Amino acid sequence: MSIGEFAKDSQLSAKALRLYDELGLLPPARVDEVSGYRFYEPGQLKQARLIAALRQLQVPLAEIKAILPLEPARAADRVREIWAATEAEHTSRSALAAYLIDELRGKKSVMHEINTREIPDRSLLCVKRNVTGDKAAWAFGKEFIALLRRYQLPALEGRAGAFFCIFWGEVSEDSDGPMEWCHPVPPDEAEALAARCPELTLRAESAHQEAFVNIGDGQVDGADWQVVSRSLEAWAEQQPDILPADLGVRLTYLPSEFGQGTYQDFAIPFNGQPRG
Repeated sequence: MSIGEFAKDSQLSAKALRLYDELGLLPPARVDEVSGYRFYEPGQLKQARLIAALRQLQVPLAEIKAILPLEPARAADRVREIWAATEAEHTSRSALAAYLIDELRGKKSVMHEINTREIPDRSLLCVKRNVTGDKAAWAFGKEFIALLRRYQLPALEGRAGAFFCIFWGEVSEDSDGPMEWCHPVPPDEAEALAARCPELTLRAESAHQEAFVNIGDGQVDGADWQVVSRSLEAWAEQQPDILPADLGVRLTYLPSEFGQGTYQDFAIPFNGQPRG
């Protein structure tokens, strides 16, 4: 089949077929050595239609390339995983849209259960960096966790000893934070630990209180963070006896209280002082 015939039967444009050939997604069965014309086999229509359907689901081309070689059952599992993540993202964006609509109408809601905790003075080993977009943010987090595993840093007990990430600014495709990953360490060992961990910087954090929302173990996207952060801010505005502490909003990873693994909470630091 010529590229024109194949395009008609697959409902893909010739432009798309040329792109998919260049990316190794759907190479033609034969290319004429003289004319350079592409020719396809009818048996390739099934793969072409699969690619077209996945693109309608807005699956990235790189992900499609990883799906195509899979056995049908595994490919089905992967599509299910992708769609579940898409639905979760849609749900979080819907929640953010609803919150913004209320906020624009003059109503600020506390949409989550808010708890508070006391955080003592701490010595922290940290790494801080500007990152753009969710993928870069997750890659930065994986890099930090790899450092923790390499150096086997001692863990402090309780919530105050959990490692955490501070968002000093929004991290999105338009904004690059920065982000800072931190691991509390015993004060009497801090200098020695910093000396053997050259990638990490030692600094102190003063005692404060935190208002926080438990957000479970799932991956949290930017829309989720916006809703939780705004909910925490709305809660803070309703408290007559606190002042925000300029310590950065943070995502804390805590040992699970219910078994194996970890769970996350999103927190804003504050000081228990009357407003002026």
